[in-house]
Amino acid sequence: MNKKIVFALMGWAFCLGMAQAEEVGSVDTVFKLFGPDHKIVVEAFDDPDVPNVTCYLSRAKTGGIKGGLGLAEDTSDAAISCQQVGPITLSDKIKNGQRHGSVVFQKRTSLVFRRLQVVRFYDAKRNALVYLSYSDRVVEGSPKNALSAVPIIPWCEKRL
Repeated sequence: MNKKIVFALMGWAFCLGMAQAEEVGSVDTVFKLFGPDHKIVVEAFDDPDVPNVTCYLSRAKTGGIKGGLGLAEDTSDAAISCQQVGPITLSDKIKNGQRHGSVVFQKRTSLVFRRLQVVRFYDAKRNALVYLSYSDRVVEGSPKNALSAVPIIPWCEKRL
């Protein structure tokens, strides 16, 4: 089988287990005469392994002609905020030590080299989920990162 096809299938299978983001909104930051404006995009995704945890990402998106064609490289600037939106039940897989974390979200921010990732850790001592967003490259990543923690608390629903 052709190597390109094998790598494409492996990448497709890997992405099936990860969350897909939906755009919540965006704001323009720089006007571009040709092509779309530079902007900050706000996206939401649900943790694929932990029901009732939703994360919101804001990230820079490069516009202009290159950005419109998908050839521009977005900056490493991003922020994250995650919340419990219902009762949380953790699987044994999550509880049994994730010192290196689990990738729960990835998005390409350049044609080939850069991607934005969100990794989830479980802090058993504090009974919390910790989400780290960062950008990496094939050769050199960026130290820019953002962090959000979700304390796992009993869910209370107000009864009417």
